[in-house]
Amino acid sequence: MWEYTDKVKDHFLNPRNVGEIKDADGIGEVGSLACGDALKLTFKLDENKRIKDAQFQTFGCASAIASSSALTEMLKGLTLEEAEKISNENIAEYLGGLPKEKMHCSVLGRDALEKAIGSYRGESEKKIEGEIVCECFGVTDLEIKRVVAENGLINVEDVTDYVKAGGGCGKCHERIQEIINQINGIQIQPKKKEKALTNIQKIKLIQETLSREIQPALAKDGGDIELIDVDGNKVIVKLRGTCATCSKSELTLKNYVETKLRELVADSIEVEEVQ
Repeated sequence: MWEYTDKVKDHFLNPRNVGEIKDADGIGEVGSLACGDALKLTFKLDENKRIKDAQFQTFGCASAIASSSALTEMLKGLTLEEAEKISNENIAEYLGGLPKEKMHCSVLGRDALEKAIGSYRGESEKKIEGEIVCECFGVTDLEIKRVVAENGLINVEDVTDYVKAGGGCGKCHERIQEIINQINGIQIQPKKKEKALTNIQKIKLIQETLSREIQPALAKDGGDIELIDVDGNKVIVKLRGTCATCSKSELTLKNYVETKLRELVADSIEVEEVQ
């Protein structure tokens, strides 16, 4: 269970400025219901070109609501030049901090603000630039590079926390890590030749990978996985929690669990779920 600050709880339970300004000067919409978080931000300027009102509508978790509420409070009285300097870290700091798994909610707010300011200035909607790295959530390499550079991220899990990339099937994990290494100037060492494992070594490594890498990732969405048996290169598992009833469980099993085990245990592993 995540630990929320009192300020996050307050802005979630008593959100400020919920709604939509009908004659808004700036409108910014980001996210989508398909991936779980969506935000619409509107603001109105006064005669001195300062933000006199800001309102939001959001679909998302407690952190998304709290981040959106906090952002609207932060904006009031600012010029657009001052407002556009607000970063996702500023939003999180205003709330006294967010769980790292929920930092993407503050990024959502920052992106909505950028779009709202752009709409006021008459800037056309930016086309998707760069290479789509995470197809599950439509995240590009440029978006990943930005959050890595701005927030000092060092692993795939960090990137997932900030922009959700890598939180679906898992096929993009290797590419995300390449981008992280590139931004941080890390030289990639060539892979060592795979050593033959005894059955005991293989089972132990599978168990360690499940508990260290896979189970924590599934737990973020209320899921779990249990190792049932290992028969040669065949790993038999049982999905638990939300994963057991998820329509994408087969993708999770083959494209994430199997991919991760092949990466960290042996290339020849095949994962099957017991019925």
